[in-house]
Amino acid sequence: MKEVLGVSEVFLGERYEVRDKRSLLEAIRRQVFQCRKCPLYRTKTNYVFGDGNPDAGLMLVGEAPGRDEDLQGIPFVGRAGKLLTELLEEAGLDREKDVYIANVLKCRPPGNRDPKPDEIAACSPYLDAQIRIIKPRVLGALGRYSGHFLSGQNLPLSSLRGRVLQSIYGIKLVVTYHPAAILRNPNLIDRSRKDFELMLKLLRE
Repeated sequence: MKEVLGVSEVFLGERYEVRDKRSLLEAIRRQVFQCRKCPLYRTKTNYVFGDGNPDAGLMLVGEAPGRDEDLQGIPFVGRAGKLLTELLEEAGLDREKDVYIANVLKCRPPGNRDPKPDEIAACSPYLDAQIRIIKPRVLGALGRYSGHFLSGQNLPLSSLRGRVLQSIYGIKLVVTYHPAAILRNPNLIDRSRKDFELMLKLLRE
């Protein structure tokens, strides 16, 4: 029987209650907190595992923790996180009830630089386990690195967003801008709003 981070594939293929999801996620979280697979563990303040409702229909995946996330150990709590919460609310989604949020990387890269391929390769099994435990109906990729990982397509973000894709998990995927990119270029916000509206539409189908 093949295992994914110590959790059997057979069990991951089953349906189970929210309390079981929480227990499985906690088992993965403990492994993350002991991770030494890449040098980022030496420079991080806190591991940033994930946050939200494990039974949510929508799972959002960012790229890597920033400074505020590194300090608090929670994804999307800084300015970008505030904007993300606003975008969700505008689309009619409650961040705590309707969404689970994680990142491709669980540790902050120094200086908020882009994730490196070897870091993504080392950390992605944790995200893989989170997705397979949560089993969302819709995946939302925030930024090109999560878009590349979830779609399996190494295309520009402009070619990935604005439409429904099939993720590598067989789950419907919408790729949009990272909130930090919108803060740098506010002209992107209207397109991002449309992407979140598309996520909501898929959830309602």
